[in-house]
Amino acid sequence: MSKIIIYTDGGCRGNPGIGGWGVWLRYGDHDKKLHGSEKDTTNNRMELMAAIKALEAIKSKSIDIDLYTDSKYVMNGINDWIKGWKAKGWKTAAKKPVKNVDLWQRLDILNASHTVHWHWVKGHSGDIGNEMADELANKAMDSMSQ
Repeated sequence: MSKIIIYTDGGCRGNPGIGGWGVWLRYGDHDKKLHGSEKDTTNNRMELMAAIKALEAIKSKSIDIDLYTDSKYVMNGINDWIKGWKAKGWKTAAKKPVKNVDLWQRLDILNASHTVHWHWVKGHSGDIGNEMADELANKAMDSMSQ
């Protein structure tokens, strides 16, 4: 059985400002490109939205997923920080509310409903999947700017 390969990226023009997210899903010979934007958002929220929208697009629960992101915020959050946040009632180690908790909670549910292998890739380094996701995020921001 093939894996689903996902590349995600989010960006923001101004932080906060106009933001966009992009997703490139590949499964065998099939691929799907998704993107969206928001008027007043942050880079971190768009990185999270890209991962959320990617996982929401997967209907099957029995396929392994390799998800690539260039966001260390998303990678560290989903792999390391989230366990502590949940144990502390969605508070940080400094006892402050977790930023973007609404999106982290959505991502946590989606991550638990799939078999996701998270990978970090350096942004803007020539990785074809990351470049495609970045292009889609920029396309979304461009459409919002017009």
